[in-house]
Amino acid sequence: MNTRYIDRIVKNRWLDLIVRMARYNMKIIFAGRFLWFFLASLVFYILLAINLVFNEPGYTMSSVYGILYFPAVLLIFYPTAFGIQNDADARILEILFGIPDYRYKVWLVRLVMIFILVWLFLLVFCVLGYYALVPFPINSMSLQLMFPVVFLGCMSFMLSTVVKNGNGTAVIMVIVGITLLILSDLLSRTQWNVFLNPFSIPDDMNELIWSQITQKNRIFLAVGSVIFLLVGLTNLQRREKFLK
Repeated sequence: MNTRYIDRIVKNRWLDLIVRMARYNMKIIFAGRFLWFFLASLVFYILLAINLVFNEPGYTMSSVYGILYFPAVLLIFYPTAFGIQNDADARILEILFGIPDYRYKVWLVRLVMIFILVWLFLLVFCVLGYYALVPFPINSMSLQLMFPVVFLGCMSFMLSTVVKNGNGTAVIMVIVGITLLILSDLLSRTQWNVFLNPFSIPDDMNELIWSQITQKNRIFLAVGSVIFLLVGLTNLQRREKFLK
């Protein structure tokens, strides 16, 4: 038999396996609510866009960043906050803990899938905003949004490994979100603002200085994301606490 043909069959089998694993993980991650969360975020985005058009005539891509932020957070919120609980409800936690390096092979892969999926949705939302609102660099907008989205997603995941309950994690994340919103005005000109809008340059600030603040802010969010992720994955080593 032709070796190329055999290689093609092997590649197709691997591709089919990857697609099946992705579908299965998506079902577990969103617990059958995938479509509803996508539709909810889309409706939320459309309502915010309509409000922007009618109440802010001189809107710019800075405004578009603002209305894209919260639908993205909505998409990342459920799968990271309720993921551990969904595993427990599906009665697969004990099976998963039997897999060597479970936290890396299962949950790290899931988180990567979640972030990629959210980024793809953001690209769709950005394209809609580009044609319906105002032209802007789509790739730059989506990538800038992913910094706070990944940060909050990793924080939610870490908290879920401590609380081990989706509702409890959701409550804590809401409290954290409100606290960050309250502090956002105080931290608006600093690198520590999680809600910093890189496209909104203060009138009395030099563009170069704002660019440096933005870069430091993105470094802060990236480092914070890695720390939250590592703490969450480390917490998953404590098998006994999850199987009580």
